[in-house]
Amino acid sequence: MTDIHSRLAELGIALPEAAAPVAAYVPTVLAGNLLHISGQVSFENGALLTGRLGEDRDLDYGVRAARACGLMLLAQIEKAVGLGRVERIVKLGVFVNSAGSFTDQPKVANGASELMEQVFGEAGRHARSAVGVPVLPLGAAVEIDAIVALRPA
Repeated sequence: MTDIHSRLAELGIALPEAAAPVAAYVPTVLAGNLLHISGQVSFENGALLTGRLGEDRDLDYGVRAARACGLMLLAQIEKAVGLGRVERIVKLGVFVNSAGSFTDQPKVANGASELMEQVFGEAGRHARSAVGVPVLPLGAAVEIDAIVALRPA
């Protein structure tokens, strides 16, 4: 895709403001042609999407939370280097706040994975981990980190 911002507009996507760190870390680290993005939690319209999947939240809520994390990842890329430099989304690490009996973490993660493919096409297809955890920072429902390959500046 030649103009990623046109693609976002075509999809009706407005990026949120990139979130500032809440502890002793930086949002992104550029190492060679790889941008490492710290875990982004599930904010939607400025409100944190909280809860535990399989306990007080359902699968659809989790998918929505994962998509919200994906939007924040895009916002962090835009702020750090610009979305136009994305060569490929390499990997997403998806953490789902979930009850011990909840086993649909991969379906939750699809909320972010499908967003990346919608935005970047084939370059948005990526390797991924999707794991359940008993708690996330601030009670977030989902947290996602990423590794992104970049074109030269």
